[in-house]
Amino acid sequence: MVFTPIEQNRTSQEVEAQIEMLVLEGVLRGGDKLPGERELSKSLNVSRPILRQAIAALADKGLLVTRHGEATLVADVIGTIFAAPVAKLIGENVKAKMDYLEYRREIEGLAAAMAAQRATEADRTLLTRIANDMRAAHAAKDAALEARIDVEFHNAIVDAAHNIVLLHTLRSCYRLLSEDVFFNRQVLYDRGGMRRKLLDQHIAIYDAIMARDANAATETARAHIVFVIEVQEELQKSRTRDVVSEKRLEARG
Repeated sequence: MVFTPIEQNRTSQEVEAQIEMLVLEGVLRGGDKLPGERELSKSLNVSRPILRQAIAALADKGLLVTRHGEATLVADVIGTIFAAPVAKLIGENVKAKMDYLEYRREIEGLAAAMAAQRATEADRTLLTRIANDMRAAHAAKDAALEARIDVEFHNAIVDAAHNIVLLHTLRSCYRLLSEDVFFNRQVLYDRGGMRRKLLDQHIAIYDAIMARDANAATETARAHIVFVIEVQEELQKSRTRDVVSEKRLEARG
């Protein structure tokens, strides 16, 4: 279902164009394995020599990774919004971290509204599956799994927005989120009552999108990030109090 048979003009350029669009649309992601040569050539309705030529060209473009005798993989094409040194600086700067969340508040509100308006039945099916997985992880009290599904959920929303630039921008942003570059999400999930609140917020976003209510989708998505901002600010205040208290104790050693 991912690959479409090429009925006319069966050239390597046509194969390249189809795979390129699948990568651009986010259907194929970094690390995904392409089917074996025989299966893929059959799916595309092209000869194996044509397929090999296309794969070689896509590898030269940096879109595919090929190793002799191994599966062909989609290259890591998402990257990150910031170069590593800048990401590190932002992660160490309180104001910059808050600015990162402020950016997410605005852009995710837009993405949720677009998803509410544009989500296909397939998008809605996937979002429902993820929402159910989220509920199951919460019931199992698996905070680490909940944190991973959190990223998957936000990725599915931006996929459902059907805007290529938004898709790649936010996927890049979520890579930083999943790698805990700017803050440790596990700390967030471990705080008392936090997991339930986050689940309720995610389900509220899901419900708004499923109801095709763009305004509610915007507001629930923004409210979720506002909540995260407030928690991060409180964590920072708590850390500051700890540092001051420890200094007082040491001074009176």
